Parts: sequence; C-alpha cells; structure tokens
Amino acid sequence: MQRDDGSRRPLQSAVALAYRNGEGAPKVVAKGRGLVAEQIIAVAAEAGVFVHESKELVSLLMDIDLDRQIPPTLYRVIAELLAWLYHIESAQKSGLLPPPPPDTSVPITTSHEEP
Repeated sequence: MQRDDGSRRPLQSAVALAYRNGEGAPKVVAKGRGLVAEQIIAVAAEAGVFVHESKELVSLLMDIDLDRQIPPTLYRVIAELLAWLYHIESAQKSGLLPPPPPDTSVPITTSHEEP
C-alpha cells in the first residue's frame, strides 16, 4: 500500500478469537493482513463484536495456526481483555461510562510456542 505522498505504510493485521464453553482456551478462528484484516474487522463490526487494537498482541497471535488454541503464556492477557469486554457490555447496558482498556502488552521474552 502506498500513501499519496509515496511513502509505504505497513499492512494492517487482524486476528479473531472465539471461545466456546467446554474448550480449554480461545482459538484463533481468523487472521490476516491487508484486505483480509480489513474484512475480519468489518465482519466483527457488523456482528457487534468489539475490536481491540494491540499491535504486540496481534503479532503474537499471528504466529498461532488457525483453529489452534492460544498458548498458556497468553491466557492472562486474553482473560484480562475478555473481562474488560464484559465490563464494557455491562456499562453499556446500565448507561455507565466504559472502563479504561487493560494493558495488553506481553513481555518480549514470552515464548508462545505450543508444546
């Protein structure tokens, strides 16, 4: 992609997670860059799914194969993100202000390989 001034801009990336009761952890159900990322975000918006931006977290999630569960090293940050989303939904229903987003940074030394 190029901007009007001729400079290059990095492609946007997006990852979609899904969790179903009884599963051990959320799974990566969609991921991509560029137009695919834009479609993932658009589908989420149409479905009323909240989109959270975290370049570092997306980068780690991009390394996980499709239909694979997130690794244990990401459980905490994903759990905090899901809890925050729950609080946003509760605040919207009750007319309150939404809470600030959690810190979704992940230590650089974290290994995210599956056993």
